[in-house]
Amino acid sequence: MRLRIALTALLLTAVPLTVVPLAVVPLAARPAAAATPVTIAYAQRTQAWELVLTDGQVVRVPEALAVAPKDTVNAGAQAPFLISGDGRHYFYYRRSDGLFVTRALGGREKVVSRQITAASIDEEWPLVSDDGGWVVTTTSAPGMGVFVDLRTGRTYPPPRGADAWGFAGFSPDGKRLLLTGDRVTVFDRGLGVRLRLKTRLSPMALANDYRTAAVPVGTWPRYRAFRLLDLRTGHASRAVTVRLPRGRYIDDLDFDRTGRVIVRSKTTTGVAVYRVSKATGKATLLRTVARPGAKVWVLPGDSAYEPWTERTSKSSR
Repeated sequence: MRLRIALTALLLTAVPLTVVPLAVVPLAARPAAAATPVTIAYAQRTQAWELVLTDGQVVRVPEALAVAPKDTVNAGAQAPFLISGDGRHYFYYRRSDGLFVTRALGGREKVVSRQITAASIDEEWPLVSDDGGWVVTTTSAPGMGVFVDLRTGRTYPPPRGADAWGFAGFSPDGKRLLLTGDRVTVFDRGLGVRLRLKTRLSPMALANDYRTAAVPVGTWPRYRAFRLLDLRTGHASRAVTVRLPRGRYIDDLDFDRTGRVIVRSKTTTGVAVYRVSKATGKATLLRTVARPGAKVWVLPGDSAYEPWTERTSKSSR
């Protein structure tokens, strides 16, 4: 995610989930106090979108659009399907009316904003915070579209202060938003300015201290190093080269909730996730995720398109 107007009442609509019979226990009937909470491992698009859960169960989401409708400007373009970084919420364009909706596992649909519709697919791209509480859109204008706080139901226009804002990242706790423009700016959930820095660097992640940003170093898409930027003082660290296996690059750069640097890197079989030392660049493998047989798949925290989204990547690598 990461490399992406008026008050609106959230609409609540119940839509049944169709569960593939790998298990017979419906989502809503699961015990509330499980030892390990079940979350979404990934989503894949076969004949329709499906969720693959961490307990192995597969849940069909037939109400999610796979592609833009025929009567839209970009008919046939891939319709974004997103999962929050915590794996608890998923987002899609609803087939019945084209509205962008969100849903928790076992929960009901909520319309994110009536200003985000299937008519804007491939003209506007939604991005979701790790906790699923924020949705923002970037546009082909260029610039930003709407900012939706799902906790309050409020929809905001882009803040003033720049001709065209660019999205840099959410803090892991979802309480701050990092945008780039004439200045790199940290906003709170009400789009109030908390920090502002004039810099030539282009950060792409914000830590939970709300002042440390991560900046990729190199040429996209072959990033191999990063710098840490203090948004309060303007001080930037030396470039730290990430010690990835040969032929691997930084495809996604972020922080976890404790402030550790996290890197995701495309592999020949899927995606590898590393914890990286800020001092030495040593990369500790946390997990690997093997891609399924489906042509399109989505991991928690992905933006609308990642280097691994399709089997035939759009990446120039």
